[in-house]
Amino acid sequence: MRISKNDLDKDNYYKQDGIDTEEPIEADENLGYVRFKKSVRTTKHIFFKAGSGIEAGEGIEAGKGIETGWGIEAGWGIEAGEGIKAGEGIKAGSGIEAGWGIETSEGITAGSRIKTGWGIEAGSGIETSEGIKAGEGIKAGEGIKAGFEIEAGEGIETDSGIEAGEEIEAGSGIEAGEGIITFFGNITAKFISALRICVGFHKTEECTINAEIRKGTIILGKLQTPKE
Repeated sequence: MRISKNDLDKDNYYKQDGIDTEEPIEADENLGYVRFKKSVRTTKHIFFKAGSGIEAGEGIEAGKGIETGWGIEAGWGIEAGEGIKAGEGIKAGSGIEAGWGIETSEGITAGSRIKTGWGIEAGSGIETSEGIKAGEGIKAGEGIKAGFEIEAGEGIETDSGIEAGEEIEAGSGIEAGEGIITFFGNITAKFISALRICVGFHKTEECTINAEIRKGTIILGKLQTPKE
């Protein structure tokens, strides 16, 4: 099914409250944010051309990928069987989950967990009140902030700081332009490069840094030799 300007009212709401279909959902270019009062679901893909984004009052779900020229915003969660790619930001009231990767030129914000089978890349920041888990790497132009853990199968990289409520774990290195802090967990990686490193800020027991320190001052935590 295809969405055109004729399907939208003066406030850019779609003619129906939501969509639940087994067909691909595609939208013409330069529609701005196409708005839905409820959920958008398809067993196939969602593809909005350049200049068009999607905004749903409830959830957005695709059996395959989701790609938009502008941003993606959902009052509930966003889920794709394959990848999620947005020309602008991605924002969800609850979780974001992709079978492949997530990519946006701006930021990613989620009310709960962010999980991908591949990597996560954002032009600006990544923030969630729960955890972040990526099968491959995590890269953010600005900061990375999680209420729970941050876990990447490969590296974690940002030009700003990294903050996690619990542990941070990377399959390779962790690189931050500013500081790295955990409130209740350890850090495990092959190496760390940052301005300052602090682990277990709110924990009474001492937390550990299991990594080679290539750059950065440890202000809290015990350094341990990383396991081979």
